[in-house]
Amino acid sequence: MHKSFRRKPLSLLLKEVNSEHRLHRILGPVALTSLGVGAIIGTGIFVLIGVAAHDKAGPAVTLSFAIAGMACVFAALCYAEFASMVPVAGSAYTYAYATLGELMAWIIGWDLILEYGVASATVAHGWSKYFQDFIGIFGLGVPAIFANAPFDFDPSSGVLIITDSWFDLPAVFITFVITVILVKGIKESANVNAGMVIFKVAIVLLIIGLGAMYVKPSNWIPFAPYGFSGLTIFGHTVLGETGASGAPVGVLAGAAMIFFAYIGFDSISTHAEEAKNPQRDIPIALISSLVICTILYIAVAAVITGMVPYNNINIDAPVSNAFMQVGIGWAQLIVSLGAITGITSVLLVMMLSQPRIFLAMSRDGLLPKSFFGAIHHKFRTPWKSTILTGGFVAILGGLLPLRLLAELVNIGTLFAFVIVCTAVLIMRKTHPDAHRPFRAPLVPLVPLAGILTCLTLMFSLPVENWIRLFGWLVIGIVIYFFYGRKHSALNSYESDGNE
Repeated sequence: MHKSFRRKPLSLLLKEVNSEHRLHRILGPVALTSLGVGAIIGTGIFVLIGVAAHDKAGPAVTLSFAIAGMACVFAALCYAEFASMVPVAGSAYTYAYATLGELMAWIIGWDLILEYGVASATVAHGWSKYFQDFIGIFGLGVPAIFANAPFDFDPSSGVLIITDSWFDLPAVFITFVITVILVKGIKESANVNAGMVIFKVAIVLLIIGLGAMYVKPSNWIPFAPYGFSGLTIFGHTVLGETGASGAPVGVLAGAAMIFFAYIGFDSISTHAEEAKNPQRDIPIALISSLVICTILYIAVAAVITGMVPYNNINIDAPVSNAFMQVGIGWAQLIVSLGAITGITSVLLVMMLSQPRIFLAMSRDGLLPKSFFGAIHHKFRTPWKSTILTGGFVAILGGLLPLRLLAELVNIGTLFAFVIVCTAVLIMRKTHPDAHRPFRAPLVPLVPLAGILTCLTLMFSLPVENWIRLFGWLVIGIVIYFFYGRKHSALNSYESDGNE
């Protein structure tokens, strides 16, 4: 069992940084920040505000965004320290390998696969709803059998409902388009994303400015109809109330739900190997994108819940529908177009990140390198794993409903953040003299605060999410012991007399 707990030496990680078998370093601080904003601004504003306000927190969803953003600040500072130390692909997986050992690294890598895959499917589903809302303005529509997932989840009864659709065709279509762009190359992907980010930020500012004119303060009363808590421990309510389905409700439960909206800054660290000056640019991009997006999230949440009573907010397309409800038809057109653009950029960055996790794990021998480590000779992208990711996202996005997807990805994201915060504490003890171009401030307070806030939000999720997470991890552990441990690159490294 000692093999399962061996750590990847920091010297070996630094050697990989300078290896010729790496991705192109072409991303500067602006491009990296754009990737972060591209991944963060979109689904949270255009999709998850509706679910969180309607089902979990009411107008107090503004506090939910603030709490989730605070948890992310702690985690982002820890990510920044690691990304500046070891600027290679892999994100939290790589950090765990250097501090917590091979088995924990595999667990977090397997968890990140779930995180990015399900997150992308959630985004594809949201894109589909806004696309259908947009073409509906012109009297067009998608045939009913291709307009939705084949079933939906009713939070009031806790049961699945048949929708009479076969699959969500628009979600499958956009996934295919994004996959083609990603195979083409990182530079092309970053340029497409940058253009979409500029447009969607302009739309978000329009939403805030125009929507504020139609805010009715009475819609903010009651401010927290579901309460200010919503904390459970494996399904047993500790603080707050539960909804009709038994799931927790309240501000904390809302924060756990919309935490998914912030995972874009996590994706920045997966592109450290493609940064021109990662020691400087990665920390700047992490903090900048998080601060910008948290401010915009809180502002939009306040405006939307002020325009429309929280229980009348449309779950699938909350922002454009809110403008329709107050009688601004032309704004609905612009907002829908902005939402489509914004969500597209989120999907691009999410699907851009997962193949890089596959790449890092295959380099370490934990996954077959011939497939997951294959780099296209012309485009210099992990093309095989990118296509696999596209297929996985298309299946989930086409067949599963939004509510199930959104909650499933959050617990995986929070788990990854807990690991990164823990890894900073360990690395400070085991490698106190290592070069750290960026140092997380107030250690150990910042990592401990990150661990505490993320665990609190994890416990605020329904127990079914814990069951799904454990099930996914069990499958991953079986794969590790039957394949990963036997093919680990550290086997040959140790056989050469290295410790």
